[in-house]
Amino acid sequence: MENPFESGHIKNYVLLYSSIVIIMVLFFIATTLFNEVKSVEKKVFDTNITAQTDGTKIRKNIDEVNSSQFKLMDSRY
Repeated sequence: MENPFESGHIKNYVLLYSSIVIIMVLFFIATTLFNEVKSVEKKVFDTNITAQTDGTKIRKNIDEVNSSQFKLMDSRY
């Protein structure tokens, strides 16, 4: 195998490395120039709770969970 420093091939390696760095810099510049910053509206959440929760709705949800097709074992091992 030849030594790249003696045969003059080091020039090709340096050109390859520098071209990759230049391409990366160009992509970085292109993304910063052409990146449109969208304005985001601030979300405001309603902190006043006006509706009262029904106890029957909660029981229905619990019954739906308990009526699944799988049954847990009565004892643990």
